[in-house]
Amino acid sequence: MNEKRSWLEGPLVPGENEDPTNLSAYAGENLGLPQSGPGSLSGLFPRMAALLIDWLLCYAMAAFINTMTDSLGDNAFLTLGLFVLLRIVTVCLFAQSPGHAIMGIGVARVDEPNQRVGIVRAAFRAFLTIFLLPPVIQDTDGRGMHDRATGTAVIRTR
Repeated sequence: MNEKRSWLEGPLVPGENEDPTNLSAYAGENLGLPQSGPGSLSGLFPRMAALLIDWLLCYAMAAFINTMTDSLGDNAFLTLGLFVLLRIVTVCLFAQSPGHAIMGIGVARVDEPNQRVGIVRAAFRAFLTIFLLPPVIQDTDGRGMHDRATGTAVIRTR
């Protein structure tokens, strides 16, 4: 691995099962995922677009709720609370949030692909996502640090 890297690429964070001296041919190879198509790892753009869609949806819901009552907090606090709640419930029940569904991606467990994400993993992912940094920092598999921490991956559904 003597190739020159630019500082703009950021640090090389090896994948969870990656040998830093012999990188895999494509993101997700060491996880047993296909290179492309359904089941392959999602790129950064669809994941960030899904995050934005979910955030805007929660912002709209918070604005609507705040027209009727302010007992749940101001718009910013309510938006954050709704975002966390939306991400926990929808990822736990459907393995994707509304933003994920629109972008054609979903959340899957890496350790047991046929099992649901579950409430604990969904809650921990949502909690880490609100800090934004863990989803943006990716390893060579293209997984965010919040996915590595929870044993999940964002995959394409179509």
